[in-house]
Amino acid sequence: MGDSALIVQLGDSLGEVLNALRRLEAANIPGATDIAPAFASVAVFLESPANLEIAEAAIRAVLGKKRSAKTARPRLMEVPVCYDREFALDLAIVARHCELSPNEVVKRHAAADYRVRCLGFTPGFPFLAGLPATLATPRRQTPRTAVPAGAVAIGGRQTGVYPLPSPGGWNIIGRTPLSLFDITREPAALLRAGDRVRFCAITREEFEQWEK
Repeated sequence: MGDSALIVQLGDSLGEVLNALRRLEAANIPGATDIAPAFASVAVFLESPANLEIAEAAIRAVLGKKRSAKTARPRLMEVPVCYDREFALDLAIVARHCELSPNEVVKRHAAADYRVRCLGFTPGFPFLAGLPATLATPRRQTPRTAVPAGAVAIGGRQTGVYPLPSPGGWNIIGRTPLSLFDITREPAALLRAGDRVRFCAITREEFEQWEK
């Protein structure tokens, strides 16, 4: 991947990706500056091209060993969401597409158990698997030039949360008062690959109090 990164291709399994990620993180790969999981791969970013051959050998050695049967228990993160009409800009569109009432869309969205497959698009943006099939909705034909931070949205068979103001083409159905990405925190991203996520519906008044 360019002259200073390597891609480890894996199966489309969250467990397989997380296992490789944890093993590589613990291995202290020579020259590695960052290790980032995706849907079916893990990228290892290096300080310079000079580290490529040494890093490749180290990665092959680490992943060639018999994997441990032990897996880390995923964190459960609760994310409050206000599904008020003011924040749910596309809730009516999703409801029409799914042939459900807006209230039923909210109920099903908040009742599901999600897993963070990876972070990307913008810093800290979680791609969440586990959206009920009945809520799958195509992305907007015309993306918005500006989506507010905290917007909770549906794009195809996934749901996610915009951590920062940015353009975006997913269908917005609510907003969270939580800050999913803060450069002053360590780590800056609130969520990480493998986390379980549950959305908790809150009122407009609770949203205002949360911000304070």
